[in-house]
Amino acid sequence: MKLTTDSKPLRGCLTMPGDKSISHRAIIFGAIAEGTTEIEGLLKSHDVNATISSFRKMGVLIEETDQKVIVHGQGFSGLKRPQEPLDMGNSGTSIRLLCGLIAGQDWTVTLKGDASLSKRPMDRVAIPLELMGAEISGQGPVKQPPITIKGQSHLKAITYHLPVASAQVKSAILLAALQTKGQTKLVEKAITRNHTEEMIRVFGGQVHQLGKEITIQGPQPLKGQKIKVAGDISSAAFWLVAGLIIPGSDIRLENVGINETRTGILEVIKNMGGQVTIENYDSKNQSAHLRVTYSELRATEISGTLIPRLIDELPIIALLATQAKGQTVIKDAAELRLKETDRIAVVADILKKMGAKVEEKADGMIITGGQELVACQADAQMDHRIGMMAAIAALLVKKGTMTLKGAEAIATSYPNFFADLERLQDD
Repeated sequence: MKLTTDSKPLRGCLTMPGDKSISHRAIIFGAIAEGTTEIEGLLKSHDVNATISSFRKMGVLIEETDQKVIVHGQGFSGLKRPQEPLDMGNSGTSIRLLCGLIAGQDWTVTLKGDASLSKRPMDRVAIPLELMGAEISGQGPVKQPPITIKGQSHLKAITYHLPVASAQVKSAILLAALQTKGQTKLVEKAITRNHTEEMIRVFGGQVHQLGKEITIQGPQPLKGQKIKVAGDISSAAFWLVAGLIIPGSDIRLENVGINETRTGILEVIKNMGGQVTIENYDSKNQSAHLRVTYSELRATEISGTLIPRLIDELPIIALLATQAKGQTVIKDAAELRLKETDRIAVVADILKKMGAKVEEKADGMIITGGQELVACQADAQMDHRIGMMAAIAALLVKKGTMTLKGAEAIATSYPNFFADLERLQDD
């Protein structure tokens, strides 16, 4: 598709789509709880639809209206074995979290995905779940999908040191531990997003955290709740960056989730001299309105414990760095190579084609700011975050035609992305 270039200032107000991570978990916990769960603000995207479809195949009634989603929970014991493989589409969250859930059921189930998901490693989930007593087989040494899980209802509690900083792996183990007699302890490599722990507490369960150590006693029953999903800061990130780099821009983003395990991008923007203000903070839903205005930016270093708090935002942060004075260093982010695409390689390739000065490293990038961007033919390689990054980058192009292959992948997390872009340009 042809992308908009040479943008005028972006102005206006947007309400962010529901947080994808929270939306997945709201469906999962609604299904495994006893009683009815009502969800407001659920993200209606391809990824979340994969989770909904899977639970329907496990016998869970899920009703959808324009205003809310109602999940008629079955409890762990009320789930039914699906009669066919569960298709996760492109959703890494769906497949990894459901591995943990199914590990505690007396079923044998196959989980599959699209071509992109079928390249992603599942051994990081399989190893701890096999220690708990499940049997998991997949393709090749890292157990790529399709994978087959033989669960059992008498899993063993374990103590496990996570070798990677991954909220998906942590969440899979916690979902298994909720069905397991005894105390399971997890030790994180670095603190990651805590939406699963928060959901356990909201649904009436107990989980304890002290620093990087998380302990949970099972089994635990859960009760249905009313959930309001905050807007996705990963989606907001694209407008935050657009507002910072397009001269004259002034954008207000409403209902953005600012859980402290997800706000790394706000710290980076502050360190770079960007102007973002937080308004109308809602402590119950951990959300706020964010206002961003065009800013003069300086380079920074992004590394260490900050990385898990902004891993999904790094593609658009790389674009931000091209507009900052000096040399920005992104490191300790090798996990980016194991996402929907090798995001280090793909981001570097697109930005270099656009004239940016980017040096690719094994675990990140070095980006020298101040280069004018030019049009190119970009390929998102069916990665939604790459597609949105390219679309925002195109706004800086002064002449020439910028095209994007694979733009349809954006619907994975942000179906109304291009409509919202038009709104900001029309205001």
